[in-house]
Amino acid sequence: MPSKPYRLIRSGLASLAAVTLTAVVAGCGSGSGDSTSTGSEGSAISAKRCADNKAAGKITYLSGYQYQSSVSILEYIAAAQLGYFKDLCLTVDLKPGSGDTAQNTKLLAGGQATVSPVAEQDVIQARANGIDITGISSYSNAGLEILMTNKDITDLTQLDGKVVGHKGYVPATVEAMMVKAGVDWNSLKLVKQGYDPSVLPRRQGGLEALTGFVSNEPNQLKAAGDDVTVWKPVDYGVPSSLGAMAVNPAFAKEHPQAVEDILRAALHAYDYCSSSDKHIAECVGYAARLSGPTYDKKLNTTIWKTETKVAKDNPAPGQPLGGIDLKNVAGLVDMLHQFKIVPAGVTVARARGWFDTSPVTNIYTADKLVWPAP
Repeated sequence: MPSKPYRLIRSGLASLAAVTLTAVVAGCGSGSGDSTSTGSEGSAISAKRCADNKAAGKITYLSGYQYQSSVSILEYIAAAQLGYFKDLCLTVDLKPGSGDTAQNTKLLAGGQATVSPVAEQDVIQARANGIDITGISSYSNAGLEILMTNKDITDLTQLDGKVVGHKGYVPATVEAMMVKAGVDWNSLKLVKQGYDPSVLPRRQGGLEALTGFVSNEPNQLKAAGDDVTVWKPVDYGVPSSLGAMAVNPAFAKEHPQAVEDILRAALHAYDYCSSSDKHIAECVGYAARLSGPTYDKKLNTTIWKTETKVAKDNPAPGQPLGGIDLKNVAGLVDMLHQFKIVPAGVTVARARGWFDTSPVTNIYTADKLVWPAP
């Protein structure tokens, strides 16, 4: 089976366009963590640690896809707007990503971004391709990638010989699920579709299934009155990740406490933004303010609620929120080998070395996030 291209295109919020490699970091739409925050500098940190964090300088956070209210995006926006970064003496500059994971990994490795959402499997793929980044956190071993079918499909093997739509390629997790379910993969007619999920209920071009993200397309279809079946790789024991973060290794080596405190502020904001409908609306409002008048607050509220529920329902075994499960990393390596996405030289031991569990471990005591910082 040929190797799959190393990229991930995230489905859109209406018609927001992808930006170029340079414009992602240089373009408009960015927001400083200090510009509208309400915190008091250094109020949640010791004077010594505050000085160390200030010495780290400007930290560029690059989102996964624009300012969509996804986990690993909304809590960073909220941490900036609520002043949590300022409380920890961090200067964080928010930048909207284009949705292209490969692009984000290159920006991270090159130092143009400091931290960015990158799925665990994409960290492994990046390192296998010589792109130097380090995974530092993940919310769950369940991912967002799913397959949708119309209601008359009650078993995935019914898709044998049928037309399956995708956004550019079928995610490895979805392919693994289908193969594990007994689908005759070589019989499928794989076709590239756009970002309008209504092509599935309309069966455009004979379409019988469509890949997507559990928090996006199914919610769009439900809002339009279309009922589809959602097939989740996690239900078939397929490894993945949700809300995973990666960091520039040189920055992490020089400023390990700053990396810890970036995660500390984000996890503190995650708790805040998940604690009530009022707080959810407030946090989504922050993202809308950065995005402009076309931002769909209703859809984005649903995205946040869906993704936080996935994280809650599928915690990483034995880990606090944000902790990396190294057994999951091993499972991902096996899956990537199965579909010849990474070479045999990428061993489990080698891949585990591409993740640093200490930033999350160091900010918890007995599974309780330490706030304020030491």
